[in-house]
Amino acid sequence: MEWIRGQTIGRGSSATVSVATSCQSGDLFAVKSAELFESEFLKREQRILSSLNCPQIVKYLGSDITAENGKLMYNLFMEYVSGGTLTDTIQKQGGRLDEFSIKSHTCEILHGLEYLHSNGLVHCDIKGRNILIGQNGAKIADLGCARWYDEESGGSTTPIAGTPVFMAPEVARGEEQGFHADVWALGCTIIEMATGRAPWTDVQDPVSALYRIAFSGEVPEFPSFLSEKAKDFLSKCLRRDPKQRWTANQLLKHPFLDEPNSDSKRIEVPRTNSPTSILDQDFWDSMEVSETPRNLTHIGFSSNSAIERLRRISSSKIPNWSCEDDWITIRDDNSEESISNFSGEGDQFMTTSDEPTTSSGSDSDWINQEEEEL
Repeated sequence: MEWIRGQTIGRGSSATVSVATSCQSGDLFAVKSAELFESEFLKREQRILSSLNCPQIVKYLGSDITAENGKLMYNLFMEYVSGGTLTDTIQKQGGRLDEFSIKSHTCEILHGLEYLHSNGLVHCDIKGRNILIGQNGAKIADLGCARWYDEESGGSTTPIAGTPVFMAPEVARGEEQGFHADVWALGCTIIEMATGRAPWTDVQDPVSALYRIAFSGEVPEFPSFLSEKAKDFLSKCLRRDPKQRWTANQLLKHPFLDEPNSDSKRIEVPRTNSPTSILDQDFWDSMEVSETPRNLTHIGFSSNSAIERLRRISSSKIPNWSCEDDWITIRDDNSEESISNFSGEGDQFMTTSDEPTTSSGSDSDWINQEEEEL
């Protein structure tokens, strides 16, 4: 397929994400690119995406290798979703969603998870920033952390990975990362939809959060204004014993997802118009790349620290605090950048914004900023 690279809308340490246009049809799509010699992580994501076909999972469109500016580039093509991430939607809606919207998005995410799990895949990093909101509803994106899981053999040999405050207790302890871990993360994402924040907001750093998740015996606090059905649904997701958590298939039959839900408490928040152009969305600003998990023993914590105690739980499976690169925001909602002037392969346009996506100082400044690296 012949295509033209447009505006660069996200950049990590080893990959970029751009808007692209098909020369044949004029259709827009997203292209995630890395230099060929360091593209194994992108090829792995391509192998997973190309095997999937589900309306609730971002669609794979193809891949190729191009020569640009004297470099060989590996390119992964994905469908373009104009509505941005679920986290963006929460922020645009005043910091939290009404219960009807929470229910709708939860149902769509669950359909995507049930499809992944039925095909032996664990996503491993469910959270608001990895859910896209399009005209046809929510779609699961960024399968860079996903892995095949074999229940009979006890799981996967791939090191544990993900975002600390969304990790299940068994994941934080370095024991396993199976289908039930995605269900726990879904519960955390519901809390995010209801409050605008990730759970465990009262701890100050990822190490403390992981130690609390792993060993405290606690579960995240449920938003008090949710209906009884919603709280019961959350209680099925956030059970500390993974064997006691409901499966995605069971949760799809929970009364909370029934229509109508008479005890739902709607929170009226301002609505925004649907996006009308590619400049109205900022999902690709937060695109993430999975790379080889870092060995935390090199950080230098003392033997009595929480991280050392966590490390000793499993010498073979060290948690990867995040599956993300330090993405730099190239364009955001405040940008007036136009892509109308791009032409030719390899053209890249940037705004003056050069801040990393891990910048802090707002309500969305979560414990580990989701992309913080130790």
